[in-house]
Amino acid sequence: MTNLLRNLFRQFINSQIKLSNWFDSLLAEKYRIDGYSDFSNVVLPKYIQKNLVIYDIGGGKNPYINKEMKSWFNCRVIGLDIDKIELNSAPIGSYDKIIFEDITKYNGDQDGDLAICIALLEHVKDVKAALAGIRSCLKTGGLCALFVPSGNAIFARINKILPENFKKQILFTLFPNAKECQGFPAYYDHCTPREVQKIAKSLGFEILDKRCYYVSSYFSFFFPLYLLWRIYMLVFQWIAKEQAAETFGLILKKVEQ
Repeated sequence: MTNLLRNLFRQFINSQIKLSNWFDSLLAEKYRIDGYSDFSNVVLPKYIQKNLVIYDIGGGKNPYINKEMKSWFNCRVIGLDIDKIELNSAPIGSYDKIIFEDITKYNGDQDGDLAICIALLEHVKDVKAALAGIRSCLKTGGLCALFVPSGNAIFARINKILPENFKKQILFTLFPNAKECQGFPAYYDHCTPREVQKIAKSLGFEILDKRCYYVSSYFSFFFPLYLLWRIYMLVFQWIAKEQAAETFGLILKKVEQ
């Protein structure tokens, strides 16, 4: 009976996700672009070239540059993460060097050509300190690729309210695949497009590219709730513009101060 109920529950969730995806197909394209996929597969690859020194900050066991890419581009990849277990769990050969450090307290060697930081800033308590740490990894002219879930999103506001164990249980029940890369404590300190850009400029970064995304799947498990969220998001975006983004990506360039 337990397995039967579990299967029925999963079928119901899948049906709601299909309905949510169908509704999204009726919206303008900019509201349908998945931020993580677009930034990872379209935006970021433009900045990966041969013979670079690349810092993967916060990637842990899921580095952006896999072994095949590392070999093809002949790049040196340095993994930097606060969690030793996460770094040690990465596929063998992913990193040429690993650094166990808190990026908010790190003072780097300024030798990097590119720093990749995907879905990390929401997990630090001090975004300005984290961006300063990232900057210290880069040589002048080096680039930083940031992908950030926005603190203005409803899922982020709920995340900050719910007890850690309770929200993990809900997340992993509704989206079992999230266990692979989600579930870490999140704080969303200054995690909005406007605030991150302001901090980055104050630290000596130039904004080369900015992408704002207006879709996420957190409420897709129940279509009526998803529909209400979509209506709210569309109104919020009309009023607040890019500040209503669910997620956003930035390409930053380190310049002389």
